[in-house]
Amino acid sequence: MKKGLLIVLSGPSGVGKGTVCRSLQARMPGLCFSVSATTRPPRPGEIEGRDYYFLSDDHFQRLLAEGAFLEWALVHGRHYGTLKDKVSKVLASGNDLLLEIDIQGAEQVRRQMPEAVTIFMAPPSMAALEQRIIGRGTEDAVKIRQRLEAARREMEAYRNYEYLVVNDEVEATAALLASIIQSEKCRVSRGARPPVQEVSE
Repeated sequence: MKKGLLIVLSGPSGVGKGTVCRSLQARMPGLCFSVSATTRPPRPGEIEGRDYYFLSDDHFQRLLAEGAFLEWALVHGRHYGTLKDKVSKVLASGNDLLLEIDIQGAEQVRRQMPEAVTIFMAPPSMAALEQRIIGRGTEDAVKIRQRLEAARREMEAYRNYEYLVVNDEVEATAALLASIIQSEKCRVSRGARPPVQEVSE
């Protein structure tokens, strides 16, 4: 069985990755989405096992000591990580898997799995990013300022990715991501082959 394709999507906090991914899932129902583990508390509407695996700091540290993570990062004082066994099972089954992760985690995946497709999502402007973060209504002015400062630093990381997409409009961005994924699956270097033709005698 042909191994599935691993897609890594990163971008600054508030750029709209989650919203775009939901639209992408509607376009590509066969695409699997990785569920990360995190030590941050759930936001309103988030569900355990669907949005994240919400772990205590102690539990996360135990898994880290066991080498259970493909990647992990400390972001805004909270730990995030992708469990190796979850990724391996999906790819081994032949299904494609999308990881929506921080740039620190993406670098770790890039080193361990250089065959992964890496995509950086940027906002149309820093002003638009600020409005999106404010619009969440989940953080105070200090946290918002910290996120914006981090976003300016994170934007420099786009050079380490294979693709750059600007999230100006959700549906258009999702369509572009779907096109990138389909194109990568057609690469001969990734094992794409023409249909086998029987030769008549």
